Amino acid sequence: MTANVIDGHAIASKLKQEVINGLGSVEKSGLVPGLATISVGANYSAKAYERRIRRVADECGVECQQVILDVETSEAELLSVVADLNAENSVHGIVILRPLPPHIDEAKIFTALSPLKDIEAVHPENAGRLALGNPRYVPSTAAAAFHVLDEWLVAQGEDVSTFYRKSLIVVVGRSNNVGKPAVSLGLVRQASVESIDEWASKSGQLGWHTRRADILISAAGVPDLIRAEHVKEGAIVLDIGINPKLDPDTGIVRMVGDVDFSGVSMRARAVTPVPGGIGPVTDIWLIKNTIIAFSLARESVNSSIGKS
Repeated sequence: MTANVIDGHAIASKLKQEVINGLGSVEKSGLVPGLATISVGANYSAKAYERRIRRVADECGVECQQVILDVETSEAELLSVVADLNAENSVHGIVILRPLPPHIDEAKIFTALSPLKDIEAVHPENAGRLALGNPRYVPSTAAAAFHVLDEWLVAQGEDVSTFYRKSLIVVVGRSNNVGKPAVSLGLVRQASVESIDEWASKSGQLGWHTRRADILISAAGVPDLIRAEHVKEGAIVLDIGINPKLDPDTGIVRMVGDVDFSGVSMRARAVTPVPGGIGPVTDIWLIKNTIIAFSLARESVNSSIGKS
């Protein structure tokens, strides 16, 4: 078996046009949706994502403000930056780029975000709403993974609802912004869902879990973690990993996923590549969430005016 390689760029292009078309009513207001990203330190993957966000925001007509902080930035200083952006009327969505330095409590920073501006749904209120199946925002990477899968299933002539109900989804990785939301989105689709993390690999149990998956989603952040022997024949494999890898011969750093693409492609029914799979759709989804946040902010203002 040779896997069908899912083209994330084509799916992203279609979604991007839908987002741009939806901006028509926004443009009539004379106002511009605003997005702010915060990065602490010089993590390669975070910087690459930051560049992608700015490019896509520019293409879609969304203002993008990038706050770049030194790795020695204190937790109190970062909280102050978050508070300033919460109060800034021109900023409608805020994204905290991970990883944060170890001296900063990620949960405390997430909790400090304004729930209306927390477009990645990491604030407890938004994470809770997502878990309950009533999301304000669907986190961009997990949303992109399922959007890609939904689109591919439709293109294959599958009945999407039936497919999920008879499938086991195994999610590798339990991050607050990707792994856990992916579990919630799988449950919403009424699939059976299993969540594992790095300990499954360290204990030698990774393959036992992953070989049972009809849909395998890897968001562990470990290059080549998922190999052919970890994949059931005919499974669908979604690679969310974004890992910098240095080529020792050329000295060039390139991005690779969690999946050994060449090996897994010989067993899977379908697989997403890195780059060019989930990433392009993630970028557009983040802009989509920013526009939703912009609309919610306008509704809040109009409601306040109506009460005065």
